[in-house]
Amino acid sequence: MKYKGYIGVVDFDEEAEIFYGEVINTRDIITFQEKTAKALKKAFIDSVDDYLEFCEELGESPERPFSGRFNVRVDPELHKEAYVAARHAGKSLNTWINEAITQAATHYSD
Repeated sequence: MKYKGYIGVVDFDEEAEIFYGEVINTRDIITFQEKTAKALKKAFIDSVDDYLEFCEELGESPERPFSGRFNVRVDPELHKEAYVAARHAGKSLNTWINEAITQAATHYSD
């Protein structure tokens, strides 16, 4: 589910017979739960709105979905191989990695 740039993922607890979820594209913890799928969507929206209101009451900026910058540590040999592959493709390492991540992540974005 998506709302105001926040993405919620859902699971089902068979024992408790309840849907539960959390927002996954922020480091702050935003959760929600409900007994029906229809009510779950409203709970998700309400949780995001509550989070935004809470931050406003505190006078703090809410954590927005990720900025697009992160550091990754890889084995030096993999770093070299990625660089060579990017050069062979006629691309910068950044562009090549961005395309590789996009291809790998596309499966999970819907």
